[in-house]
Amino acid sequence: MSSIIEQKKLVVQEIKDKIDKADSIVLVDYRGLNVEEVTELREKYREANVDYKVYKNTMMRFAFKEAGLEEFNKFLTGPNAVAFGYEDAVAPAKITSEFAKDHKALEIKGGIVDGKLMDLEGVKALADLPSREVLIAQVLGGLNAPISGFANVLQGTMRNLVYALNAVREKQETAQA
Repeated sequence: MSSIIEQKKLVVQEIKDKIDKADSIVLVDYRGLNVEEVTELREKYREANVDYKVYKNTMMRFAFKEAGLEEFNKFLTGPNAVAFGYEDAVAPAKITSEFAKDHKALEIKGGIVDGKLMDLEGVKALADLPSREVLIAQVLGGLNAPISGFANVLQGTMRNLVYALNAVREKQETAQA
């Protein structure tokens, strides 16, 4: 009997470790998806380094409570699967939301980003954000624009200085001749 309790404790600890490590979490009801669709969804998650797993709700309740996210337990009704995003906080929400558009059976229940609870609308809003790489590129592009503008101004000033010096030289040459 105690070995079963130990196994359950290990599962709870596994879930809690994933919660602690994850940048974001999305909870879904996968009922109605067939095996091929679930396999396709798992593949999309795997490509983005998102961990997708089905756990018993009782195990998840204990883990979320231990992680200090007990309010998330209100979403733990019926069959659930959970997606843990480790590298890109937007990835689980984006993949799930895009997959749900084509597969109406997949129901997004809620999520967590940086310890903040989100409902369905919050997860959809997160899914609409650009990926981390796109955001970084936009920031760098914004930083680069003033620098390149400044370089163009300097280049224009230097060009004007060269024209002015050339005009002075030509004037002096004509005055000497």
